[in-house]
Amino acid sequence: MTRPPKIALGILAGIIVLLALVAVLLSHADLNRAKPWINERVSEATERSFAINGDLSLSWTRPLNQQQGWRRYVPWPHFQAKDVVLGNPDWATTGPEMARIGQVDFGINLLALLRKTIVVHSLTISQAKLNLEQEKDSDQNNWTFPKKDEEESKWQFKVQDLAIREGNVRYVDPGKKADVAVRIDTDQDQSVTFNASGKFNKEKVSGNGKVGSLLSLQEKNVKFPVQALLKVGETTITANGTLTEPAHLSALELDMKVLGASMADLFPLSGVLLPTTPKFSTEGRLVGNLTPGAMRLKYEKFKGKVGSSDIAGTLEYHQQEPRPTLTGEVVSNYLDLGDLGELIGAGDKDGPKKNASDVKQPPDKVLPVSPFKTERWRKMDVQVKFTGRKIVRAESVPIDNLFTKIDMKDGVLSLAPLNFGVAGGRLTTELSIDGRNDPANARMNVTARGLKIKQMFPKVESMQASLGELNGDAKLTAKGNSIATLMASADGEVKSLVTQGSVSKFILEAMGLNVGSAVIAKVFGDRQVQLNCLAADFGVKDGLMETRAFVVDTEDATILVDGHINFDTEEMKLKIRPESKGIRIISLRSPLHVEGTFKHPDVGIDKGVVALKAGAAVALGTIAAPVAALLALINPGPGEEAPCKELLAEAGKKPVAPPPNKAPNTADAKRTGETQSSSGR
Repeated sequence: MTRPPKIALGILAGIIVLLALVAVLLSHADLNRAKPWINERVSEATERSFAINGDLSLSWTRPLNQQQGWRRYVPWPHFQAKDVVLGNPDWATTGPEMARIGQVDFGINLLALLRKTIVVHSLTISQAKLNLEQEKDSDQNNWTFPKKDEEESKWQFKVQDLAIREGNVRYVDPGKKADVAVRIDTDQDQSVTFNASGKFNKEKVSGNGKVGSLLSLQEKNVKFPVQALLKVGETTITANGTLTEPAHLSALELDMKVLGASMADLFPLSGVLLPTTPKFSTEGRLVGNLTPGAMRLKYEKFKGKVGSSDIAGTLEYHQQEPRPTLTGEVVSNYLDLGDLGELIGAGDKDGPKKNASDVKQPPDKVLPVSPFKTERWRKMDVQVKFTGRKIVRAESVPIDNLFTKIDMKDGVLSLAPLNFGVAGGRLTTELSIDGRNDPANARMNVTARGLKIKQMFPKVESMQASLGELNGDAKLTAKGNSIATLMASADGEVKSLVTQGSVSKFILEAMGLNVGSAVIAKVFGDRQVQLNCLAADFGVKDGLMETRAFVVDTEDATILVDGHINFDTEEMKLKIRPESKGIRIISLRSPLHVEGTFKHPDVGIDKGVVALKAGAAVALGTIAAPVAALLALINPGPGEEAPCKELLAEAGKKPVAPPPNKAPNTADAKRTGETQSSSGR
């Protein structure tokens, strides 16, 4: 035999003899004598108190069946330690102990030590109590241990078999108002079951589930099965699927169902910002990875219900700096606007939610005072497209084909565009609210084009022959943290033009315009009146909307409106002056006033003032230019007659007065005096 083989055999023989001597010595040694040294080393490494209070023993076992050749004859030491305790840091509130384990059993592969690998097999943890705690107002937790300024160890650590018997884990996080206890057990088939209970965000928590054998935790390309049911308050989540390479959270594939009282309840659980909604349910496939700091999750091809509306689409969440992002597209084929009541500030149709604002709506106010949750807007960026095809609302005006692009970045929310199909026309809106400021800054541009009068009142038979249209523009800027405060500070202008319609007390009541119906009833009685033109131009400053021009031209009369509407106090003060055309008779020739609040309006007659044709003509002449400017809102086609023709012709006439040297008759004098008195007011 040559020299090298002899040397190799000699080394191998030496190792075998050494292992045999170690085995003999250890088998007869009392390991309890080593406990003080072990306790000290672990305490030094963790900077926590550590103690093996019970017995520490050693036995020898045959290696696992997967060992081949001569290796299967090398025995493995099997250690057992009882009553093992690891202390908590000083700041912890869960008690002095982070962990207490009734018994720990494990074996060591001695031959693997030669490769600088610690291979642990048959690791069994029994009767364990573990307290996991996140410190309040801090990133510190009790399961992260200090890193030593030492070179990275070249040793590797592997666990080949793990079982937990009667494991109890408690998780406490004051910041999230979480205190949850989980019971863990390993079944005969090595699968692990768990049951959870406790509190999260002041809500009751319960759950249970089953996961695959903990043997597969360290395996690559092995799908780790997961089944779970979790209830938090009124939210229920069920999941069934797999997690690949659980130790590194590399790939998640779950069929997931979520149902609850409001989508906003998911924010504390997931960090994903969603609106307050009625009861909802969704079902889809959740895929992605759970890499800490770079998590990506896609809820793809989900379908569900929000209230009575259906939803479907795909949403993707990406955890990144400086803020996570939510992107995707959602489509609703049947959208009940009542289901968006809380989102658009109209109140939820099922009543207020417990997660809604604590600010109560004053009984005498109409504009919603509930504040925007702008502090949440800075926690996530959003880019989501939403389409609503068939839209249902309580009123009869038909709306369809809603489309909006929701864009939220660094606390700035924009809906651009926010488009509706309304009554055969189109309503185009651009809305932006900058939540970085306090109060928030808002900007809104609204354009209404081609809204058909007959489609606005489909239930009114007499309107179906109407060819009239409504067109309008509104541009507003404001500051505020609610719809009420935004309107109270609004600046801008509102313009509208209505052509060729008809009005009556009945029609306006059908519209829900009770103030308008009262005015029409006092001017025209109960009969239906042909509308030739309605032109309105308002200026808005600090929440005060004042008429620059407001005229209604009908077949019987011309009606002038002036005054203001105060969005801060929700009060209005308008004067309405009807003027009969020719010998046509109208029910009222005296001016009306519309006063009071949005909640309690009052329509009355100014009995001390009698309207004059001359006075009305003067007033009509002053609004001719503004009305003509409003015609830019529409563009008549070739051969089409320009709208409001009669109104502009009447406005263009010069007022007629008697010669200065001719004394007016008694009636004229009386009217002239009253006109001057009225204008002096």
